[in-house]
Amino acid sequence: MLCFVMIMLVPIPVLFYADSVQQGRYHKLHQALVYIAVINFTVCTILHVTGIADYIETLPISQIILGVTFVSTFITFYKCMKQGTIRSDRLTLIGLSAVMISAIVEGLSVYFVVSISGMFTGIGMIILLFIAVLRTIRNVHNMEVQRQQRALEKRRQQTERLSLQMMRTLALTVEAKDEYTRGHSHRVAEYAALIAKELHWSPKEILNLKYAAHLHDIGKVGIPDTILNKPTRLTPEEYAVTKEHTVIGGEILKNITLLKQSADVARHHHERYDGKGYPDGLKGTDIPLYARIITIADSYDVMNTNHACRNSLPEASIIREFRENSGTQFDPELTEIFLTLLEEHRLDISSDYLHPENDLGFTAIENDINRFISNVMTTMKTHEDSETYDFLTGLPMRSRGEKLVSQFMQKYDGCLVFIDMDNLKQINDTHGHKAGDRSLKLLGTLLSDMTPDAVVCRLGGDEFLFFMPNATEATITAQVHTLFDKFNAAKAKDIQIRSASLSAGLCMTTTKDAYEDCYTKADKALYYVKQNGKGNLYFYHQLEQKLTSDSAINKDLTLIARSLRSSGDYSGALDLDYRQFAKLYEYINRLGSRHQYPCYLVMVTMKTAPEQMTYIENIEEAMECMKHSIHQSIRSVDICTRYSSMQYLIILFKPDENYIPKILNRIFAEYYKLYKKHNFMPGYEYLRIMDKPTTDETRQR
Repeated sequence: MLCFVMIMLVPIPVLFYADSVQQGRYHKLHQALVYIAVINFTVCTILHVTGIADYIETLPISQIILGVTFVSTFITFYKCMKQGTIRSDRLTLIGLSAVMISAIVEGLSVYFVVSISGMFTGIGMIILLFIAVLRTIRNVHNMEVQRQQRALEKRRQQTERLSLQMMRTLALTVEAKDEYTRGHSHRVAEYAALIAKELHWSPKEILNLKYAAHLHDIGKVGIPDTILNKPTRLTPEEYAVTKEHTVIGGEILKNITLLKQSADVARHHHERYDGKGYPDGLKGTDIPLYARIITIADSYDVMNTNHACRNSLPEASIIREFRENSGTQFDPELTEIFLTLLEEHRLDISSDYLHPENDLGFTAIENDINRFISNVMTTMKTHEDSETYDFLTGLPMRSRGEKLVSQFMQKYDGCLVFIDMDNLKQINDTHGHKAGDRSLKLLGTLLSDMTPDAVVCRLGGDEFLFFMPNATEATITAQVHTLFDKFNAAKAKDIQIRSASLSAGLCMTTTKDAYEDCYTKADKALYYVKQNGKGNLYFYHQLEQKLTSDSAINKDLTLIARSLRSSGDYSGALDLDYRQFAKLYEYINRLGSRHQYPCYLVMVTMKTAPEQMTYIENIEEAMECMKHSIHQSIRSVDICTRYSSMQYLIILFKPDENYIPKILNRIFAEYYKLYKKHNFMPGYEYLRIMDKPTTDETRQR
């Protein structure tokens, strides 16, 4: 009886197991067969109990149900494996086949051998149990692998989100170094989002576009700050370096899978629709759509923002630029959409770029890390700013100073002043660089104390620049003269820097003027001062009037020669610095060699009297007296220079050699009249200037 019961009920566990393995894909078929098996068992049991029919008489029906169950199981497994919905379940199919074969053997043996009833079914169930255990172990392993993969994927996304936020922070820090680019990426992202909304993009796509826009200039981290923040126009070489930021940005973002479009945007946002852009020269729709949108947003923000070289363009000029470049630089369809937004005044955006929304859902820890990175970058920027000051004078150096001046020029009318310290090289050559440093420090201190409103910087060497906002021609003239007076009064107390003087070129400016143009004008005015006696100031507009007046007169060569003679008029010897003296020496040497002119080089040396103390003040006093004596005693065709702290060099042009001692004695006599002390005694030696002088030709006194 138990054998018959097992045969009738075997289809039920087989169907349940098959349905579980097949994940319910044929659940209705399996459920119907289960119901049939249950009904068959119920009916056969009732017939057996009531004595109407024995189990063995109703067994054929159970065997038919068992056969249908086996056939349907095989067919459904075959379909699942063919469709690929079940993988690596051949072992399960083998187990079910073993159970079915055992059940068939059991169903047939009941007619012949009763003593082994249940043995085959039991063996089949044990096989199925063993396979089920193996399958369960395999499923548990697969579940663990999937869990680990999900955890790794989650961690990868968190890492990428953090990397994106780090890059975003870095991009903001790079922009924050320059007032003109501060908030640029934020504004570009907002403008791009407005265009995308007109294209009916989904919120997720718009969010991805905004994040790509925030990172479009990330490659600028690889460009030197001196080029990025240069207030004047870039040279072709500097512009070529700047263009590399697209390639650098693409390389930085190429492994970011969370925002796959970010690398394309960073690399291609300077491509042109006509194929003349960079770096790859893509054309038309070959340029990624994200990049085409951001190109328009980027260009608009550049045109709509003040820069060091120029102010922002008016709206009419911006509209004209976009219309003229539609189809060449910009995508024509996107340009029309953007111009509609612009003309309808729908480009209002938030200016809060320092606290961007948490678009990517950062955790509290990640936000803390982001704030830490931001603080580090801010500290680095502060340190960089501190390094842009000149240690000697305490003034900003050229890169920072020019940027500050250009920023003030765009806010205020005023005057740009270019100051040069005269004779600094002579001071360095004669008294050493410490004396030159004292003169520079003095000027730096006076410029710093001049007025709190002025922006002052040291351009380098002996050149300084300052901008006085809201200055008139009269007020700036008075201030510069006051500066000259203070400098002259202070240098009089330091004998070694007495030869220093100041020259200044000035240019009146308005907020519409470009820094570079005004700088060039002030430089030209300064050059005019240097060419006409030094130690003075001159305005560029005065120079323009003079040049206009001169061109109207139409001078001929005679007038120009007369002007040159008057500009070079002097009395006594020609006093030059050592470099100019050396050039003239070489010229006279060659001239004398060709025409046999007798020219002589004389060195006058101040010697300390025995048992006398030497002080700098006494040396300078004696040397000044000697300089005056030389100028009073020799001709205007002769040349002199101060060679060292105790020596003068003189070139005597075509003298009679017999008269040289008389000339020097006359100089020394004048010296003793001027210098009443006797702690320095002058002496001299001379030789004839020729190509190859010899020691024997030197005469000493």
